Amino acid sequence: MKLIIIYGGIIISKLKNKVLREVGALARCIQSISDIKFREIKLQRGQFIFLTRICEYPGINLIDLSNILKVDKTTTTKAVQKLMDEGYVLRERSDEDKRMWHLFPSAKAQNVYSYLIEEENRNIECCFTGFSPEDRETVLKLLKRMRENIEQDWKEF
Repeated sequence: MKLIIIYGGIIISKLKNKVLREVGALARCIQSISDIKFREIKLQRGQFIFLTRICEYPGINLIDLSNILKVDKTTTTKAVQKLMDEGYVLRERSDEDKRMWHLFPSAKAQNVYSYLIEEENRNIECCFTGFSPEDRETVLKLLKRMRENIEQDWKEF
């Protein structure tokens, strides 16, 4: 059954649940806080997400990085280029496939990685204020399940 609202003569479908709006608001708040905090180290507009994954997966290629972060290759390419311009990322051509590049964190990236993770941990603690350890585990399990469900749909695109 489709839920609809008629507003001013216009038929509008009614949202079934606001969970994605809450998840989106949470992500945007964290993104905004991080962009402000990381401005001093010349990371902007979510570049920290790319940088942390490159630090965690040295030698990763653009396609795998895009898949991990669930973004298109163009977005990944632009972010990585800016990180290279700032001296955070180094790239090496693949020995197996000369069209592919492997990405590595520079010494500069390795120096800021702990700071990035400390900030991520601070955000986690802020989000979980007032949650029991069991609630924290439940939230993680449910979000992971939601991500796995939507990934099936995402892979079709």
